Amino acid sequence: MLNLLGYNYIGGARCAAGAVVLQSFDAHTAQALPYRFTQATAEEVDAAAQAAAAAFAAYRNTSPDRRAAFLEAIAEEIELLDDNFVSVVCRETALPEARIKGERARTSGQMRLFAEVLRRGDWFGARIDRAQPDRQPLPRVDLRQCRTGVGPVAVFGASNFPLAFSTAGGDTAAALAAGCPVVFKAHSGHMATAELVADAIMRAVQRCAMPDGTFNMIYGAGVGEQLVKHPAIQAVGFTGSLKGGRALCDMAAARPQPIPVFAEMSSINPVLLLPAAIAQRGEAVATELTASVVQGCGQFCTNPGLIIGVRAPAFTEFLEQFAARMADQPAQTMLNAGTLDSYCNGVAALHGHPGVRHLAGRAQQGQQAQPQLFQADAQLLLDGDARLQEEVFGPCTLVVEVADEPQLVDVVRALHGQLTATLIAEPEDLQQFAMLVPELERKAGRLLLNGYPTGVEVCDAMVHGGPYPATSDARGTSVGSLAIDRFLRPVCYQNYPDALLPDALKDANPLGIMRLVDSGYTRAPLTSA
Repeated sequence: MLNLLGYNYIGGARCAAGAVVLQSFDAHTAQALPYRFTQATAEEVDAAAQAAAAAFAAYRNTSPDRRAAFLEAIAEEIELLDDNFVSVVCRETALPEARIKGERARTSGQMRLFAEVLRRGDWFGARIDRAQPDRQPLPRVDLRQCRTGVGPVAVFGASNFPLAFSTAGGDTAAALAAGCPVVFKAHSGHMATAELVADAIMRAVQRCAMPDGTFNMIYGAGVGEQLVKHPAIQAVGFTGSLKGGRALCDMAAARPQPIPVFAEMSSINPVLLLPAAIAQRGEAVATELTASVVQGCGQFCTNPGLIIGVRAPAFTEFLEQFAARMADQPAQTMLNAGTLDSYCNGVAALHGHPGVRHLAGRAQQGQQAQPQLFQADAQLLLDGDARLQEEVFGPCTLVVEVADEPQLVDVVRALHGQLTATLIAEPEDLQQFAMLVPELERKAGRLLLNGYPTGVEVCDAMVHGGPYPATSDARGTSVGSLAIDRFLRPVCYQNYPDALLPDALKDANPLGIMRLVDSGYTRAPLTSA
């Protein structure tokens, strides 16, 4: 058994002043694990936010190279977490060992990606318009712009990715890369995991001599509201339910100083099955789609929750094959009892809907989630039935059959905002249904062709975001290097002497970065205009 302290992390120290004790549970058995954690008091939440604020000035001014080395040190410490760590994560989440090891690699990889971003310098967005004292009718002053961190960031851990979207996950990595200290609220479903990862981060803090308060972590179900409302916090990163994300958005907007909340919340990730593709490879699609729906017990924010097809004999045959495969899928253990309860409630609501038919799936019983397949009439979507667009988090999906091409376009237009939208299509489908692409561009952050959305590559081009309610702000992404943009703001310097400018804007370009100078990109040092 690992010896865990169960205390909060505040300003480089551990503390546990509160009386409320939280228990970690085995996700397979619902039995208590030998790990207990002390919920942060109101005073400790305040201290964590204040520690982050105190660290901000020094941490923000660290060089890109130094911050990059810090992120790489975190990656190294995470990779050193051994099989005992993997065992704890598996017990807290019921996720298999291979998944946890893969997620550990993704988590360290995210840190290294942001280290690369820091070193190449494009995140600065450096722009220089040199003075034109002789310009007529009026001279132009010297104007230089680059981006800087917004300030301390509150990050909420996600339940379904205990590593990649949690303590050292994408939001934490992006915030730290931007020069923003983090106050992390540990998820109640994997608190032991959170402590072990936080220890790894703190070892990196010490190795790299980063300021106390660069990373802080607090436990507790009731501490989130106080954290979001704290005046020191300048932005929030969240992955979770629509209800939870919307509550945080409303809190942040109601502050005397409103702040942005970057919340990933709800998506049913429609998959459009076009006629030629289903006619040519419907059986294969049925197999592949089933695997995507039940992968990881359906506990992915990109899980395909809505399948749309065009009425035809080939689609009827596909649907029979799809239902047969879904009926054969075994039950799986979910992340925790709360997730299972939510899944059961969602399935029960579909069973109770008068316009929805159940096509496949055993009755829910016991402590595992049974995969389910339902079908609804397309008119329900067109009539704005909200139930059909509510995410059922788990191995469940809904099929809608449209009558023809015009109704397919109308159904797509009726969809809410999504993380992903997928076309299963042959070349002739793409020619016939080309009008769908601009419609889908309005609905989703990532458009897939002949693939399945349950897989998100961590890279420069990835977008893991989308219009509301998929996220609270469609202009950002929570995966990929562009995620750093959420925690940066532009600053313009007018007529500043070179010595007082940030390195990104100095004439000599000491960072060697690409800059937009007088409307042209260059890495060259500046000479007189």
